[in-house]
Amino acid sequence: MKQIQTFTSTYTADVSGVPSALYELGGMIIMHDASGCNSTYNTHDEPRWYDSKSMVYITGLTEIEAIMGDDQKLVDDIVSAAKDLKPRFIAIAGTPIPMITGCDIEANARVIEAETGIPTLGINTNGMHSYVEGAGEALLQYAKRFVKDGTKKREKSINIIGATPIDFSVNGQIESIEKFLNKNGFDVISNFALNCDVNNIENAGEASVNLVISSVGIKLAEYFKKQYKTPYVVGVPYGKKMKEMIIDTLNYKYHNVGEINDELDVIFSSDLSKNFKNENIFIIGESVTSKSLAKAIYYKYGHTPIVISGVELGNTYHGDIVKDLTVRNNVALEKQDYFLEDEDEIAKVIKSAKIVIADPLYKPIVPKDTIFVNHPHEGFSGRLFRKNIINLIDNF
Repeated sequence: MKQIQTFTSTYTADVSGVPSALYELGGMIIMHDASGCNSTYNTHDEPRWYDSKSMVYITGLTEIEAIMGDDQKLVDDIVSAAKDLKPRFIAIAGTPIPMITGCDIEANARVIEAETGIPTLGINTNGMHSYVEGAGEALLQYAKRFVKDGTKKREKSINIIGATPIDFSVNGQIESIEKFLNKNGFDVISNFALNCDVNNIENAGEASVNLVISSVGIKLAEYFKKQYKTPYVVGVPYGKKMKEMIIDTLNYKYHNVGEINDELDVIFSSDLSKNFKNENIFIIGESVTSKSLAKAIYYKYGHTPIVISGVELGNTYHGDIVKDLTVRNNVALEKQDYFLEDEDEIAKVIKSAKIVIADPLYKPIVPKDTIFVNHPHEGFSGRLFRKNIINLIDNF
């Protein structure tokens, strides 16, 4: 009963994270489910659905197929559709039903690839995790299959990693980050994978440094670090001082590529904890964007908000493709912050809060005498407050 959400919403599920990450890359993305997951995705989680084309489909799994385990129909339907649509790749994302029935998504992907000759990704989502898990896994698998050799680095070049509309909507924030990096001398090779170019993504291994702007990008950044020796920095450029720190750290990483200094990966670690004073100000949301906002507030106003993250932190792995990767726990959170998935636990922590900055759907559990600042998150309230999402890159 503890995990029942009585007053608040839930975050976008991992299965929706897969098409969100791969939407613009020319693939045929399949949700293996009866029907519900696709409608939730296209009506609540995907702001590009009505304005741009993509190939996102549902298998239409029936009760008898689930009971009898008829994977051959799944394979035959996808093979037939792929022959008609001729996608660049195929991706299959699992949902709760195939998880319960023991459907081997990765094995079916291998069979489909053998029959079609089209690269096929089997992504073991199950609806039990947040979008961070699904989108992060999808980007990682895509990069492993399609990013070319990165032994030759481009001078002062960069990838933006972890860009999805779930965290950044479609209000120009990614374009603003690109302009910010260009203005400071960095050539943006690619975005993973919002407002992106498929051809540029293939050359992402040539980047001299990566900027991770959400937990979605942590797995991929670690892969690039291991595979192509590409260092990375975690943080979103909110506010003048934060922007200066990001550029300074990126420049340091660029000029000291061979040096191992993991402490500089996450640029907001240590100083907020060292100067922390409990003022009962809280930010609730995804860890990297929320912690970046907390640091921007600290530098501009002198306050140190506590971050409560309700989504995974990019360090839960499954599948052979990532078995040899390691990511330190909590990624962005510090000792004064919280990782809480249950609304009753969040309510206890914020019961004496003076200010809470969060998605409007958190308001029912915020004390009545607390100042509540609306900060909509597409991954929590979907399209409800989409028009109220602010481009904080340009307006902080």
